[in-house]
Amino acid sequence: MKAHVFREYDIRGIFPEELNEETVHELGRAIGTFYQDRGARKVSLGRDCRLSSPVLFEALRKGLLASGMKLVGINMVPTPVLYFSLHHLDVDGGIQITGSHNPPEFNGFKVCLGHASVYGKEIQEIRKIQQARDFQSGEGTYEEADVTAPYMEYLVGSLKSGPVRRKVVVDAGNGAASHIAPEIYQRMGFDVIPLFCEPNGHFPNHHPDPTIPENLVDLREKVSESGADLGIAFDGDADRIGVIDRKGQIIWGDRLMVLFSRDLLERHPGAKVIGEVKCSQVLFDDIEKHGGKAIMWKAGHSLIKAKMKEEDALLAGEMSGHLFFAEDYYGYDDAIYAGARLLEILSRKEGSLDALLADIPETFSTPEIRMECPEEKKFEVVKGLAEYFKKGYEVIDVDGARVLFDGGWGLIRASNTQPVLVLRFEANTRERLEAIRDIFMEKLKEYL
Repeated sequence: MKAHVFREYDIRGIFPEELNEETVHELGRAIGTFYQDRGARKVSLGRDCRLSSPVLFEALRKGLLASGMKLVGINMVPTPVLYFSLHHLDVDGGIQITGSHNPPEFNGFKVCLGHASVYGKEIQEIRKIQQARDFQSGEGTYEEADVTAPYMEYLVGSLKSGPVRRKVVVDAGNGAASHIAPEIYQRMGFDVIPLFCEPNGHFPNHHPDPTIPENLVDLREKVSESGADLGIAFDGDADRIGVIDRKGQIIWGDRLMVLFSRDLLERHPGAKVIGEVKCSQVLFDDIEKHGGKAIMWKAGHSLIKAKMKEEDALLAGEMSGHLFFAEDYYGYDDAIYAGARLLEILSRKEGSLDALLADIPETFSTPEIRMECPEEKKFEVVKGLAEYFKKGYEVIDVDGARVLFDGGWGLIRASNTQPVLVLRFEANTRERLEAIRDIFMEKLKEYL
């Protein structure tokens, strides 16, 4: 298996060139060995609805069994349900087979040990075991369990709606949340209009990535046509959320975080809240203004979860719609739960979603800009730009380079999941935004 398949916080590649029955069977034996070397004997195993996921599920299952692992299959579920299984079942870890928000030819594996995501050096340890083919052997066992029903019961039981009944359009993008999210929101007492809520690995209506505005066109139209208060969209495995207000405006992850952090800080003054490097400066300022402690950290679900535990933070989020709740929840990224919390807040307040955000200072920003860059080159490009800008500007380098300019900032970082550079810019005026972007892009050209 190629080295680049083993990424910073998951294992991901193209089916069937990189991930197929043979390579994934061997990967199962490697992961089983990794688990047993750490005293883990029993894990849960889930998958999304991609066309390749059943094949990879079976190959991984056989590999894990050949290493002597005990398995609990939870079938097709959103990734947050796999995370929930770590707390609900008597298991030592779990694996979700998912391509997440990536194009249909991709698939991958999110690996958990205990309640924590495996990432960084531990992912590389799995790669070394696989390359050395130094596997444990044994006869494992396999059983199945329903975790979806307990997950739904938990969410409906732990969230309490207020008196304002909201109407919401739910676009599951034909992904793994299709049958779950609409029912949870209905059981909470909301009027739900389902859109593309039939699991289909062809993703026939649009690609399941709510960070790309084109993928939210149908949701925007349905919200307008139905007179709904808002629209909620999910990526393929439902660990990312996208939100549209009644006017059709996209509420990016960092603006959602403003709502969630304000709500949290009413109950927990002084709480720590983490935002990743692509988030608006408005978020960090608003957290501090409302009495919280704002922490800027690296992008990536595994890295954020680890930082939350280290800091004992109650809330964290990313621009991309990964939102993590540790107040009355387990601290993992769950877009279905995030949507439920958003509806809960809106049901307790009069006024529209856009009105609740109306006092946020206006800034001008780009969405995430993704530029293709070869896997072997992307980190060098970021390093070169960081060194250049440090000569004349303040640079925050917790993850890539966030360069602070007068009246704004620009960011460049290497994606951990694709051969892509991720950029974002924000400024106080549209003119300043363009000026900062031009400074950045001119220099970037020299490295590409």
